[in-house]
Amino acid sequence: MECCAFIAISIDGFIARANGAIDWLKIVERPGEDYGFGAFYADVDALVMGRKTYETALGFDAWPYTGKRCVVLTHRPATSRHGEGFFAGPPEELVAKLAREGVKRAYVDGGAVIRLFLQAGLLDSLTLSLIPVLLGEGVPLFGETGPDVAMELVSSQSFPSGLVQLRYRPLRKVKPNG
Repeated sequence: MECCAFIAISIDGFIARANGAIDWLKIVERPGEDYGFGAFYADVDALVMGRKTYETALGFDAWPYTGKRCVVLTHRPATSRHGEGFFAGPPEELVAKLAREGVKRAYVDGGAVIRLFLQAGLLDSLTLSLIPVLLGEGVPLFGETGPDVAMELVSSQSFPSGLVQLRYRPLRKVKPNG
């Protein structure tokens, strides 16, 4: 099973404002331009997201994941509103479970979940859409990921909006300073 992340990030490394708002993403919205997300999304069988990402999505006008299997990593009890499932174990167990159930490609979303998958060596690709804005503070994508995670650049593309998209493949974990 393949696990892939596709996420927008400010130049200074944030995925949301301190209050969780993502209004700043609008600065790169252009009619008919989705920066490859539609093709990416069409090619995934399931989504794995964290509780904060899930709660943000619940606040949207419409549920954005209709037709896709959704699993929310959380240790807090929750009630399904759109057929989503909840999982409280380690990511390795979830990936094994999803693979047994026939999932071929999962979209991993949310800063904490992406970090968990990186730490566990489960992330197969990471697409970062770098938004031309400095937020100054907010929810960081990266933080404690444990040992160094070397990345191989697979592709890069710039767009007239100023967005730069970087696609990486995580390599084997490397010990710090080694």
